[in-house]
Amino acid sequence: MHYSINETHNPNLKSWVESANTPDTDFPIQNLPFGLFQPLGSTASPRIGVAIGNYILDLSQCSQLGLFQELPEAVQMACTAPTLNPLMAQGQKATSALRTCLSRLLQADEPSSPPNPSLLISMAEAELLVPAHIGDYTDFYASIFHATNVGKLFRPDNPLLPNYKYVPIAYHGRASSIRPSGTSIQRPKGQRKAPDETAPNFGPCRLLDYELEVGWFIGAANELGRAIAIDQAEEHIFGLCLVNDWSARDIQAWEYQPLGPFLAKNFATTLSPWVVTLDALAPFRCAAFQRPESDPQPLPYLTLSSDAQTSGIDITVEAWLQSAQMREQSIEPIRLSQTSFQYMYWTLAQMVTHHTSNGCNLQPGDLMASGTVSGPEAGSLGSLIEITQRGAQPISLPTGEERSFLQDGDEVILRGFCQKQGYARVGFGECRGIVQPSIDEV
Repeated sequence: MHYSINETHNPNLKSWVESANTPDTDFPIQNLPFGLFQPLGSTASPRIGVAIGNYILDLSQCSQLGLFQELPEAVQMACTAPTLNPLMAQGQKATSALRTCLSRLLQADEPSSPPNPSLLISMAEAELLVPAHIGDYTDFYASIFHATNVGKLFRPDNPLLPNYKYVPIAYHGRASSIRPSGTSIQRPKGQRKAPDETAPNFGPCRLLDYELEVGWFIGAANELGRAIAIDQAEEHIFGLCLVNDWSARDIQAWEYQPLGPFLAKNFATTLSPWVVTLDALAPFRCAAFQRPESDPQPLPYLTLSSDAQTSGIDITVEAWLQSAQMREQSIEPIRLSQTSFQYMYWTLAQMVTHHTSNGCNLQPGDLMASGTVSGPEAGSLGSLIEITQRGAQPISLPTGEERSFLQDGDEVILRGFCQKQGYARVGFGECRGIVQPSIDEV
């Protein structure tokens, strides 16, 4: 699928929402990500919104006021739903048309702007929710740098298993424990066995970690038994977000053989609330990761017949940490890593196509995640297990504290943005979570 640059990407566009015109905003008029919100304290049904500066444009009210009359009736109705799933199901062409309509509606030079200030609600006065009903969640392992770094810690002589360069590796996660940014994360319990222990024991996780990931929501579905061809794969992607796949490393090390992640992963996953469409990311497309000549080429079903020079996306992603002591002393979070999504060994299209290659049917609102995004340098590692070398090289905080893994009270903040000369900066917002003690430790 080729996403073209059009009128919505014009860097000179300004909005009648003044906060959308500041150079450091995540949500300029060129972005227009979708989400789900409720006014604080409201018991009304959730509503679909679009982020614009420091505000949310209420799509339900827009539709009811007839501002989307140029769009198909099904799209207008989807904008009034209490979840994004019906809009996701409309497919990429429908959401592209809605994006164009929204861009024109929000432009400062429109004769009717602003159409009705009551269409806006301040983000400070809204609760942001998980944007869709997520029926299924799949987490990939698509960064060869992360896979190699972690593999070296457990298998120094053979860090990558033989199938890694042939097949996009993934596991099925737990959709019911996915939570929006700002939700506290309870430290999980489980079986763990340290290398010097003769038998496992049960208790709170000692080696709690975060994973810096990019996620994407499925839009249009495919039928059971019918795979999605690689050249059509992106037509089934609604948009992208940030994901923190919290990981209990000690529980994981004991349980993962022979079937892989289970309780070490399914206790919590945190999402950023805004879904950035592939249309918004069109200016930031780049070539896929350049595989070494010695690596095998993807099998034919994973090989694009169209231009592979735009199958990657250059998204800068960052992980930040603030301890409880830092908050008490008003010390700002410190950045643990900064890396780019363009380092991923497998592309979005390859992961979607492989997921359906056996006939698996994807549904609107299904969530997929990339796995930890890590780069080749020390400052580009997307998890503490890599940064601290499984705890052997702890990091120092401004308070004098040290961290090998996360402690109770620590807050992890993930951020993401795209930036390129000649285009407006497009951001993803934040993905936050504070670690709380296990229940019977409180």
